[in-house]
Amino acid sequence: MIIRPLRPDLQKYLSKHNLEKKFSKQKRLFENNPAHPGLNTELLEPKRLKIYSFRLDRKYRAIFIYTGQETVEIIDINPHYA
Repeated sequence: MIIRPLRPDLQKYLSKHNLEKKFSKQKRLFENNPAHPGLNTELLEPKRLKIYSFRLDRKYRAIFIYTGQETVEIIDINPHYA
């Protein structure tokens, strides 16, 4: 699995919230095994939109979509219970 490069606004968000190291770790896990239990990868509601998320830590999640068979794009990073 390949995660496309982050948009500048998402990189800035990671930096602002001191999440760069956590994102790098979770990105490696995801690229090796998207179903890794430490990621808590899930399909979000409404399921027909096919938007997914994986955990960066207990508070933050990366929201993503599949852009190809083996490629995903992070479309947002936000607090899980916002």
